[in-house]
Amino acid sequence: MKKQTLTLLLAVIIPPGWGYPIDGYEHTHIRRLEYTNTAKLPPGAWLSLNSVVPSGDGVSELPECDTELSAEIKAMLGENAADYSVAVLDISDPARPRYAAHNEDHAANIGSVGKFLVLFALFDKLARLYPDDVDARERILRETTVVADNWILHDSHVVPIMDKAADRIVNRRLHTGDTGNLWEYLDWMASASSNAAASMVVQQVILLEHFGHDYPVEPSVARNFLEQASPQQIGNLWLTAMQRPLEEAGFDINRIRQGSPFTATAKRYVAGTSSTGNVRDLIRLLNLIEAERFVDVWSSREAKRLLYMTQRRIRYASHPALNNDAVYFKSGSYYSCKPEPGFVCRKYRGNRINRLASIAIIESPANSPGLRYMVAVMSNELYVNASVAHQTLAMRIHRLIESLHPMRLQPEEKPGDISPPGHDEAVPYITQ
Repeated sequence: MKKQTLTLLLAVIIPPGWGYPIDGYEHTHIRRLEYTNTAKLPPGAWLSLNSVVPSGDGVSELPECDTELSAEIKAMLGENAADYSVAVLDISDPARPRYAAHNEDHAANIGSVGKFLVLFALFDKLARLYPDDVDARERILRETTVVADNWILHDSHVVPIMDKAADRIVNRRLHTGDTGNLWEYLDWMASASSNAAASMVVQQVILLEHFGHDYPVEPSVARNFLEQASPQQIGNLWLTAMQRPLEEAGFDINRIRQGSPFTATAKRYVAGTSSTGNVRDLIRLLNLIEAERFVDVWSSREAKRLLYMTQRRIRYASHPALNNDAVYFKSGSYYSCKPEPGFVCRKYRGNRINRLASIAIIESPANSPGLRYMVAVMSNELYVNASVAHQTLAMRIHRLIESLHPMRLQPEEKPGDISPPGHDEAVPYITQ
């Protein structure tokens, strides 16, 4: 390879960490849920659909920052503290929530964590159209067929797609013409972190904003509108749908926003803006789920289910200290490299940019939480493996939260102490 400046978005070679409770097929018709291999799941991933719900213990406002706890978080980051932003909201004791942060106002592009904001916008629009009709919202998610078009170009992430002929799940990139219901595209966006799927969800948000109660429209009608409208017209619909729920929830869109789709082709259709975020506002968004105010109660529950990790855990979520815990997670990586003697550019190890953002809700242990807390981390520590750094930080923050609540700790559970729900025999996953 010639020495040149390389800009690398996350390239997925192995299956990513996927979400949604494993007994959720009948509810969503997300096809991969029919074939989940429970033998591969950590104990904390076995919660049933009805067990994955908001706690209701979210705060009305973030407590005043705990300076002592914040100092402990800064200390665990050591000499590289300046490269990190961290916020933690501990609601293990709902009567005494604690908030701690380091560099909480530092703003940067949050990468794929911005897909969490797209989810907020979609659920907000559904709630506006059907404020008292949850069945209608679920019917749209379950029965709307989304067909991948040129908005998916180009993306390296793989998604789990059912190969009916071979009777197995195949992990591959989305191709134009691939179909799934809207819920499945949300799953591919949120947990497989597919940029292609996310851009198709962006398209559906725009169509919802434009067509309202007439959505979903015939494919030819949608195509004609998207081809004939100007990027500015489409961009105005997009920014309205994205910014309105944030502003009404009390966020400053100059501090947190997802300004554009996630693929190059989709960006040509949408005149958007830049994207940014900070750990304080990310914690506030996570808190809306637990407070049942991520739009409303139904939206909060479905957002939490889409973030629930029920396949391979990655990055912050992957430390064994969290194996018995329910983990609700999203992350985003962006790194780039510049020529440097003796340096080899690797994934998550940029020497020019090495950004990694992670958000998580942790419930420990999964089946009877004594600890419940939220974390947002943004980092740009060059040269190191950012994925491993976040994994290590997860363990340290978990031990810190444990130390705050010794009376809430339960004896360590072995994998056999939590039984998976009944499920059909798994069909193997393969990667193409």
